[in-house]
Amino acid sequence: MKFNWGTGIAIFFSVFVLSLVYQVYRSTQYDHSLVSDQYYADDLRYQEHYNKLVNAQQLEEDLKIQPLADKATLELHFPRQVSALGGEIYFFCPSDQSSDFRLPVEPMGDGIQRIPTEELRRGLWKIKVDWTGDGKAYYKEQDIRL
Repeated sequence: MKFNWGTGIAIFFSVFVLSLVYQVYRSTQYDHSLVSDQYYADDLRYQEHYNKLVNAQQLEEDLKIQPLADKATLELHFPRQVSALGGEIYFFCPSDQSSDFRLPVEPMGDGIQRIPTEELRRGLWKIKVDWTGDGKAYYKEQDIRL
């Protein structure tokens, strides 16, 4: 069999079409879910969120989110200057939406809330704390690896 320019063009286009078909197949296997199902309503509440961030920056002592050395417990150290705490802690797993969950803010008398994490999926988590105290709203977000 002789290899001429017509054979080269046919091989090139065949490989090109096969690679396109493969890419289309791979793109159908990817999960294209949104980060939030209510993205438009979330966008409208942005000013409220911004005010919470400003309030949190004005605190003398910041909310500290830290996993313990054994990574079996997560500790949230709330500022001592704020009392009457309430709100919500949102555990967001970027790689798996079904792993996300929410907990209420319920610190002990020392201002520390301990959350067991041994049952959680290993990897990156975004901890989003939307909390209130003394009539003001605050927000803190931090990435942790478990």
